[in-house]
Amino acid sequence: MNITKTDVLIIGAGAAGLMCAATAGYRGRSVTVVDMGKKPARKILISGGGRCNFTNTNANPDNYICQNPHFVKSALSRYGADDFIELVERHGLQFHHKTLGQLFCDNKAQDLINILLTECEWAGVSIQLRTEVLSIVKNEWGYLVSTNQANYQCNSLVVASGGLTMPKLGISPIGYNIAKQFGLNVLPTSAALVPLTLHDHDKQRFNGLSGISIYCQVSNENGANFSENILFTHRGLSGPAILQISSYWRAGQSITINLLPELSLSDTINQWQSEQAQKSIKNWLTSILPKRFIEAIAAQNIPDKSVNQLNHAEIEQLHQYFHHWQIKPNGTEGYRTAEVTLGGVDSNEISSKTFESKKQKGLFFIGEVLDVTGWLGGYNFQFCWAAGNACGQAV
Repeated sequence: MNITKTDVLIIGAGAAGLMCAATAGYRGRSVTVVDMGKKPARKILISGGGRCNFTNTNANPDNYICQNPHFVKSALSRYGADDFIELVERHGLQFHHKTLGQLFCDNKAQDLINILLTECEWAGVSIQLRTEVLSIVKNEWGYLVSTNQANYQCNSLVVASGGLTMPKLGISPIGYNIAKQFGLNVLPTSAALVPLTLHDHDKQRFNGLSGISIYCQVSNENGANFSENILFTHRGLSGPAILQISSYWRAGQSITINLLPELSLSDTINQWQSEQAQKSIKNWLTSILPKRFIEAIAAQNIPDKSVNQLNHAEIEQLHQYFHHWQIKPNGTEGYRTAEVTLGGVDSNEISSKTFESKKQKGLFFIGEVLDVTGWLGGYNFQFCWAAGNACGQAV
């Protein structure tokens, strides 16, 4: 059996894997990256509408969901958004800032991928695509990894194989299987940053609202809350605020939506009563919320009265309804449309400084395969850069 020797073998040519590869290569390590896909970094290519929201200037540990809330601190403190921005600026990447600290490529995500591939080339990294890992054996020299293309002997094995999102990219649970093979705990996985679906009665009720977007504050029963737009779809609810809360939502729970987070409806109604008192409350409400949305809920929840006919109890009832609109989702759209995977390799099994397994010397896990889920807005990519850098310094 012919065996190719390499200091570091990385499974997965995504954000974390390529970052780790370049970092390790610059340290003089021989590095090979293997990936099942036809192209590297396919998730980067389609993210952010093809422009890739590649980091967030506000990234800090509070923006991550993890079994161990302290796990992300070390890597993020050593390699922050400014460090990655400095890297892409050296390569002349044109990018722009959007709201809430988000940074996007001006042209296309391929520009960012080209930077990562250039870094890997300069660092002497070998990238092997269309390569499927068939087996992994621990031996006295490290790890023997057999693939459909070649057999590799490495000192350090880095698993950067991603999660279960976007099945059309040919995802695989191989990272979780490797963790289990070597005795690491893997936490239950589910779709995160994903649209929510509604029960049939709510879908019928909101039939015709598809495409309507409303700026809201969305919260759950455990106190998580996000202020961004929600979007009505044919299947349920989407938009940034919904994607954010989906990472915290669990089956059977309701979510609460403040439809008017920037004003007090009771105060506003009192103002309306002093202006055009004969105008109906429904007409007034269409001045601050989309007409189609008001019409969809009017029959059940809005009195057929002029604004001056409303008594104090009715005003309070309207205030509570629009500021605390509750809805119970049926589920999520699943991995097909999810941006990331919640859960994964237990962070308590991994060194937060090097990303090496505490149980298995020379075995490392980075990126989405880990039990680390960032908020929407470039946070997950920033963790990949930080984890890849930390691991690349250690392998």
